[in-house]
Amino acid sequence: MVQKARIRLAGTEPRKLNDVCDQVKKIAEKTGVDLSGPIPLPTKKLRVPTRKSPDGEGTATWERWEMRIHKRLIEIDADERTMRQIMRVRVPEGVNIEIELIS
Repeated sequence: MVQKARIRLAGTEPRKLNDVCDQVKKIAEKTGVDLSGPIPLPTKKLRVPTRKSPDGEGTATWERWEMRIHKRLIEIDADERTMRQIMRVRVPEGVNIEIELIS
């Protein structure tokens, strides 16, 4: 039985995330291994409401700041050559990558 690698990607900019996913897909096509994904996982929305006036005087107006964390999941057959190439992928700043081997 072939081991599989589960690659989790998370970041605030979906374009950078998709670029990394495309690189992993190209590696899988070149080496001829099975690939499932990228599967978009639910986007986490971090919301922070803050008061506009710093001293508490005036009307209670609020600013609502939001940061979205986009996630992708890729499962790939983990042969040695493919994993070595995936480890060399340039991961842009702001993108977290987590590789887990499963059997």
